[in-house]
Amino acid sequence: MTILQPHHDGSPLYVSHDAPDLGDEVTVRLRVPVGYGPLARVLVRSNPDHEPLWVEASADGEVDGWEWWSARIVVANPRHGYRWHLVHEDDRVEILSQGGLSDIDALDAVDFALVAGNPPPSWTGDVVMYQIFPDRFARSAAADDRPIPDWAIPAEWGDDLDPVPPGRGQQFFGGDLDGIVEHLDHIEALGVTMIYHTPIFPAESNHRYDASTFLEVDPLLGGDAAYLRLIEAARARGIRIMGDLTSNHSGSAHEWFRAAHRHPGAPESEFYYFLDDDNEDYVSWLGAPTLPKFDWSSTELRRRFVEGPDSVVAKWLSEPYRIDGWRIDVANMTGRLGDTDLNESVRRAIRRTMIDIEPETLLLAESTNDAASDLQGDAWHGAMTYPAFTRGLWAWLSAPTGIPHVNAFGVETDEMWYFGVPTGMPAYDARQFAAQMQRFTSQLPWRVRLGSMLPLDTHDTARFATRALPGTIPVAVGLSMTLPGIPVVFAGDEFGLTGVDGEMSRTPIPWDRIDEPEVAERIALYRELIGMRRSHPVLGTGGLRWLHIGAEGVVFVRESAEETLLVLAARDDLDVELPATVLAGAAAATPLHGEATLATAEDGSVLLSADGPAFAVWALPGVAAPEPTASSESALPQAGGIADAEIAALETEH
Repeated sequence: MTILQPHHDGSPLYVSHDAPDLGDEVTVRLRVPVGYGPLARVLVRSNPDHEPLWVEASADGEVDGWEWWSARIVVANPRHGYRWHLVHEDDRVEILSQGGLSDIDALDAVDFALVAGNPPPSWTGDVVMYQIFPDRFARSAAADDRPIPDWAIPAEWGDDLDPVPPGRGQQFFGGDLDGIVEHLDHIEALGVTMIYHTPIFPAESNHRYDASTFLEVDPLLGGDAAYLRLIEAARARGIRIMGDLTSNHSGSAHEWFRAAHRHPGAPESEFYYFLDDDNEDYVSWLGAPTLPKFDWSSTELRRRFVEGPDSVVAKWLSEPYRIDGWRIDVANMTGRLGDTDLNESVRRAIRRTMIDIEPETLLLAESTNDAASDLQGDAWHGAMTYPAFTRGLWAWLSAPTGIPHVNAFGVETDEMWYFGVPTGMPAYDARQFAAQMQRFTSQLPWRVRLGSMLPLDTHDTARFATRALPGTIPVAVGLSMTLPGIPVVFAGDEFGLTGVDGEMSRTPIPWDRIDEPEVAERIALYRELIGMRRSHPVLGTGGLRWLHIGAEGVVFVRESAEETLLVLAARDDLDVELPATVLAGAAAATPLHGEATLATAEDGSVLLSADGPAFAVWALPGVAAPEPTASSESALPQAGGIADAEIAALETEH
């Protein structure tokens, strides 16, 4: 299906200012194919204070087969939603929102949205993230001199992972922070710009999500001094550091919990949900006794953890560490229990503290499912979430093949595991992949979408390569680098590592295999695609316009005034013909990556052809547009507001 229809998104081509303050006037623009209508009028419908307000758009002119319209709207609320109403000359009306083009009314939830305040860091568009699980990344010689803790089950670097508890969470390989420093050459050569590491605080597990304190770095990792060495060495190479913090729970060995457990008079008693007068029983994350849940109604917990310059949040953002942001674990459950919902106040408190210390820091929320209600820009800049990209991509480009393995219960099975979903992985075609991504991003403000992670996999999922269909790795990696959002490489993916579930994906990095031809080829693929992402700013900040969505594959462009990148992604053979209007400047296309054919006909139409699986990218000129002609916002009371006479009548009645 070729897509030639009106288009708007939140990129600079269509929105004059992506970080407005309340009361600012923003110019928004619409692009309509010539001859699509003809259109008699175009209006913008906003919803300030949940009361519709209408603005007439101005026709700006035609360029390259497109009509452009513009309107000016005033940002009235922290999330200012708006949509386009296209009035045809035959009185037919269509509505364009993030939910798509429709001939029926749209929900406010899928409006395009401007966000006032809390802008993301200016460097967000350049982020390519590299996720490190410290125990399994690299082990320095200094690790040999550290005593093994009582909870740990020692393992040699090349040992197989133990899928069954207690080994599942306590198998200890001894990776440390100096080990990361020793391999920064590799990380830098990949081209990544940010290291996101899972928790580094002392704990009683290999994953360290059960912290025993948030005030120091685990001595098993080298302690505070090693963390500072890593930060300084990474920063010298232009690589930022993002930490990982558990705001939903601590470990049962945490100093706060030990002070409160069985001590009902302790100040820390209010930090947790105790279920009896003796502080014996307590609420924990999903019933795991080692992960007692925080009660965020506690003023003292907020003071110690998230509020002010002496808090945990502030400590690691301040000198001498100055990390560049936080990924918040189980952000979706933080502050929520039954009829209590303090999530918004907690996330805003975290962000306020970050702004006070250093505004140019990034705050991301983990949420394993739909997080749209939390992701409206008030605190989180984006999310580490899975349904929009990861799950849809797996459903399209992997096979739910039976791989015999032992699960966490010690039972041999061949069922595909995906985040505990008992129905496994569905089988999608490319249309369903695109539809799922559209559905799960349609309620997010554009800039929040740009700040959200695009992981192929993480430490909480199986490795994508485990069940990837033959030839689809370049397609998957390529899509993660070219769709809107933050690309993520889970350390080891570039080595071709596999793993059947989240725990078994945490394989120690096989550094001794780095020069093997197959591994070297995979590393080269990552370097090339990351390099392309970094060399073309449009992939970080440009708009997204779909040109073709079919069962076999998709074609889209990332666009700005400076450049356009045309992307083809296909699981099977793909032949697509695009009308000339869809893709201006195709005759000047320059191949950047992949094996596919682009040909132009005399009438300007474009033929794309590829033998699947295929991933290909071309560079084209930027989008030309006329200057906007819209004047300052003028509400239209006859279209949905209240006329002056009606206002006077209401005032008289009251």
